[in-house]
Order: sequence, then structure tokens, then C-alpha cells
Amino acid sequence: MAGGNRTDPPKGRGATSNPEGRFESVTHEPVDDGWGDKDPAPPSLRTEVAVDAARSAITWNDSPDLPFDRSVNPYRGCEHGCVYCYARPTHAYWDLSPGLDFESRLLVKPEAARLLEEELAAPDYRCAPMALGTNTDPYQPIEKKYGITRALLETLERTSHPVSVVTKSTLVERDLDVLAPMAARNLATVTVSLTTFNRELSRRMEPRAAAPNRRLRIIKNLTSAGIPVGVLVAPVIPVLTDGELERILEACAEAGAGSAGYVLLRLPHEVEGLFREWLATHYPQKADHVMSRLEEARGGAANDPEFGSRMTGTGAYAELIGRRFNLACQRLRLSGHDNALETGLFTPPPPPSGTQMSLF
Repeated sequence: MAGGNRTDPPKGRGATSNPEGRFESVTHEPVDDGWGDKDPAPPSLRTEVAVDAARSAITWNDSPDLPFDRSVNPYRGCEHGCVYCYARPTHAYWDLSPGLDFESRLLVKPEAARLLEEELAAPDYRCAPMALGTNTDPYQPIEKKYGITRALLETLERTSHPVSVVTKSTLVERDLDVLAPMAARNLATVTVSLTTFNRELSRRMEPRAAAPNRRLRIIKNLTSAGIPVGVLVAPVIPVLTDGELERILEACAEAGAGSAGYVLLRLPHEVEGLFREWLATHYPQKADHVMSRLEEARGGAANDPEFGSRMTGTGAYAELIGRRFNLACQRLRLSGHDNALETGLFTPPPPPSGTQMSLF
């Protein structure tokens, strides 16, 4: 069960508390017992890792907002700790908190590569670009120890299956020896997520992700290796980061990015409360302005789940962001993200041992 709320944000973490998930039957509420502290400071928060005994690797979707219909996520939860992460509510399904639990109580899928190979071997499987890291970052810190993302890439390379990777981690550079040969056959692209160049803001908002300027070097290094790289300006946060939109695109284009996309801040389910709490803790004087501008672009709410508008918002403010983005991309010759990768080279792996092989 998730722990109770914390009064002081733990060092090196994004969320400032650990609220119960929406499916839990028991909640905790701090009470002033006269000792002058409603909730004493907890000990240092350490990352815990457990095994996710998943029975499949590929997640399918039919969302019209996404340029892919299949993805693989090797980890649940993300140690990067981005306070705005739209994936935080998924932790509630495990009776864990979308708050600090999401970034400190992680689940790994050690059998992901084997499961993926079995699914690619299925007789009815049809090849299309696989997205890697759509829910949580496939190159978050624990990947250095577990290597599940690396194993997935090796499976995709071995079968000549196209893949698109999204990350904000320098660890992606470790796998240049796999990604570069795939890219040479038009089988791989990488998108680097970048939110702000304000180092203080980035450290508070996405505390364990790569520093903003280091992400520019990721783009340069991958581009130099022949890998097509795009930038995802995400999320665009009203008041806090929206003024940097053109600067981010310019810097990424100069670093070698060839495509770009953006997403307006989304605050589904528990993320709204976590983000409001984070604002009140770190930017109390701007909190009301940030939320009022966001609500203006989200139909009066903090989140809009509707297809067609959930990524970019609606209304005058959202339209202005869209126009600024499009004009900057035209000027910088940045194309939109697409998955025009090669699918004709795909060679299915042999069926798992014990499976009857086809006669033809």
C-alpha cells in the first residue's frame, strides 16, 4: 500500500508527496498531534525494484492521436521522476501511489525480449514500426543494470523490425552499435524529449533526467552516427516553459534534429493534484496563472481526454502555441514526426521450441 503524504519534497525526486491511488480503499491523512509537525520528515527515499511477470510484451492501441499502433515498455514506473508525467496514474493499478511510488518503486520485465520474439513469430503478426518507451523512458537509470531495452533492440535488429525510440536519457548512446546499423537500413529513429533550458526548473521538474544541454549533445551524437533524430517539446507548460518553444526548436535543429513535435501539458487523474502540489511548493506565485492558462486550453478543466484535442488543447491560447510551433518548424525546415520506416525487410524469428512449424 502506498505511504501517506510527505510535507517536504524528498531530495532528487519530482513528486512532493505520495498520495493513495484512486483504486485504494484506505487513505491516510496527516494530523497535528501537538508536536508541531504534522508529518515528520521521512528517511531518504531509495529506489526499490520488483519483477513484473508480464505474459506479453507488445501493447496495442488504436488511438488516432498516435503515429503508431504498437509499443513495448520494459519498465513500469520511471526513476526520472518527471512531475508532469502522464503515465503516473498507471501505478494505481498496482496499488501503488502515482506520486513518489511511481519514481521509486519500479517494476521490471526481465522476460520482455523473449516475449517479444514469441509475438513476432506468431503466424498472424504483420510488421509495422514498434514504438519503444511510450509510457516510461526505456533508458531510465535502472536500464544500465538490467539491460532490457538493449535486449529488445537486439531482438528487433535480428529480425529487421523497424523501431522508434523516445527518451531523455544519455544512456541511449550506449546502444549506437545497434541503432546505427538499423538506421542505415531505415529501421530506426530516435526522438529526444526536451522541456526547458532552465536548469533550475528542469532539476525541480524532472530531477533524474539528463540536463537540458546534455540532451542537445545526445542529438548531435546520434545524428553524427547516422541516426535520424527528432525532438519532442513536451510538455509545453503555460507560463513556465511556453516562452522557450522557438528557442528549443532552434537549438535542436542546429544540433541536427530533422523533425519535431510538441504536446501541451496533460494532467490526467492523480497527476493534476501532484502537479498543483508541486507548483504550490516550488512556484507559489505563478501557480494560479499556470493553472488558469492551462484550463483555458483544456475546456475549463486541467485535462482533456478527448481524441483530437488531448495533445494540443483548444481555444485561443492553444491555437497560438500551435501557430508558433508550425511557423518555427517551417523556418527551421523541421518536418513532422512520422514512422516512414522500412517494413519489407522483416524476417520473423523461428517459432518457440515445441511449436508446430508451418508446412509452407
